[in-house]
Amino acid sequence: MTSTFQGIEIGKRGVMAHQQAINTTGHNLSNASTPGYSRQRVELSAFEPIYMPGLNREETPGQIGQGTVIASIERVRDQLLDRRIIAQAGGEGYWGARDPYIRMIEEAYLEVGDNSIRGKLDAFWDAWQELARQPAEIAPRTAVLERGKTLVDGIHERFHALRGIQNMVEGDIQIQTERVNELSREIAALNRDIQRIRGQGDNPNDLLDRRDLKVDELSHIIDITVDSRDPDEFMVHTSGFILVQGQIGRQFDLETGTENTGFSKIVWHDTGEEAAFQSGSLSALLFLRDHTIQDEIQGLDNITMNFVDLVNEVHREGYGLNGSTGLNFFSEYPFVPNVEGNYDRDGDGAFDSSYIFRVNGTTVLEPNAQPGLEGVITLSGANGAVEVPYYPTDTVNDIVLRINNSGAEVVARLNRDGHIQFKATPAEGSITAGGNPDFVMRHIEDSGRFLAGYAGVLNAPGPEGAYDWAGPGAVAAFSGGAEIWAAAPTAHPSGWIEINPVLLKDPTTVAAGFGENGRAANPGNGGAAEAIASIRNTRVMVGRTGSLDDYFAESAGRVGLLGEQSREALATQNLIMKQLKDMRESISGVNVDEELANMIKYQHGYNAAARFITTVNSMLDTLINRMGV
Repeated sequence: MTSTFQGIEIGKRGVMAHQQAINTTGHNLSNASTPGYSRQRVELSAFEPIYMPGLNREETPGQIGQGTVIASIERVRDQLLDRRIIAQAGGEGYWGARDPYIRMIEEAYLEVGDNSIRGKLDAFWDAWQELARQPAEIAPRTAVLERGKTLVDGIHERFHALRGIQNMVEGDIQIQTERVNELSREIAALNRDIQRIRGQGDNPNDLLDRRDLKVDELSHIIDITVDSRDPDEFMVHTSGFILVQGQIGRQFDLETGTENTGFSKIVWHDTGEEAAFQSGSLSALLFLRDHTIQDEIQGLDNITMNFVDLVNEVHREGYGLNGSTGLNFFSEYPFVPNVEGNYDRDGDGAFDSSYIFRVNGTTVLEPNAQPGLEGVITLSGANGAVEVPYYPTDTVNDIVLRINNSGAEVVARLNRDGHIQFKATPAEGSITAGGNPDFVMRHIEDSGRFLAGYAGVLNAPGPEGAYDWAGPGAVAAFSGGAEIWAAAPTAHPSGWIEINPVLLKDPTTVAAGFGENGRAANPGNGGAAEAIASIRNTRVMVGRTGSLDDYFAESAGRVGLLGEQSREALATQNLIMKQLKDMRESISGVNVDEELANMIKYQHGYNAAARFITTVNSMLDTLINRMGV
């Protein structure tokens, strides 16, 4: 039979259950403004009856209930929506990290009127044009030098601005990498605590919220996916690799890249393999540093190096007012002092490479002439060899254009003397992974006789006559002497370009005219100055860039488009994330009105249970104290 005091027990359970429900409501209200908090819901359940089916029991009309208990306290969370937010957060993190740096780059290019590099370049050409009109005067030469210095300062300023932004990105990469390591350790530690609490039969709701908040932050930094199918081994993956597995949080290290870049690459601590990220702020920073900004620096270096080379090429042939000749207008600093460009790349004390920037053919070519030859020119490219075929019906110009449009890291042009000229360009590839050096020709080969014979570049056709940088003395493949090639320059010419100090000391050494038959130029000859001024609109064929003016015009437009793309993409990502977070907030967020309604409901339940206890107590008092005589 049932206990006389069964009613007291039922009332007690009701009081305790509703008291805990009110406490949970208070917990929700207290955390209404806590970031990442998910509201908790009390699940009330009828307590097990006295008699279970199949067991011996007394004859009763049915099962006798035992009141209510709290089955569980669950947090309200939509796991599918959480995964959508984690997947989308990488895009918001990517553009959120990229946008401020793109704005900095735009500011570096924001030059107005005569203060822009293009304006200073125009002034430089105008000064040479004036010197061509007054070749016997000192004043125009001084103007050329002063405007040259102003142009150099402008190029330096842009280079240092871009390099400064690149260094800022590098610092941000280091900070973000350490934050990823911290989050990995913290998530693993939370997994340990969550597992222990679950082992005791409880729901660690607040710890789960803290873990989800850490995962949300991590998803903004790197692309991740989560796997919670096994509650005892919560996992986080990034780019197909495990980052967190239960109580183990893997770490990343920063290693300094090769080629003296000073920049770091991110590697897994336990394997040493380079890490790759598809989205998130860290992915954006790596792409900014290694591609966006690096491409701008390389483009500036490329145009600067060719600008220097073109001006110096003419100036060396010209004569100054004092009869001097053979002088460069801009100082050139070769990367290697060896006259043949030999270099010890692996640092073992022996030459193993040839660093050559430029080579000229020995034959004067007519641009519209048809060599009548057939073959394939093989040049070095970013992803291996690039083949450029030529045919008997091609003109020399056709072959040159095909080389420049091939995507090779070597470009060609006919110089002012009619000789074909090959130049190296900046190399593509990661700046932290030991990529190829800039302004180094790595391979030139011709299966036919265009370069070997007709143009006078190579001594022999085929692989046996090819120039290849992977060895010392590679210049032996060229058909001319040491005067036809030049060693690769020191890295980042846009950072070191300067006016030749010899010219600054004595302006009369600035060349204005060309000599004849080995004699110095007549004081009234302004041919050299005119030739330098004409570079302004000459198709210099630096890759696909037609002229120097084209580059500076295109660079400003390109950076403007980058800024527009960044702003629009960030606005789109912010809108998408806002919609997803609002949806999650509507599900998991604390609604004060709803919680107050629940509090009133639980209060009434508590009062009812207490009144029930009072009633049962009164009945027992009657039974115990008022029965009998």
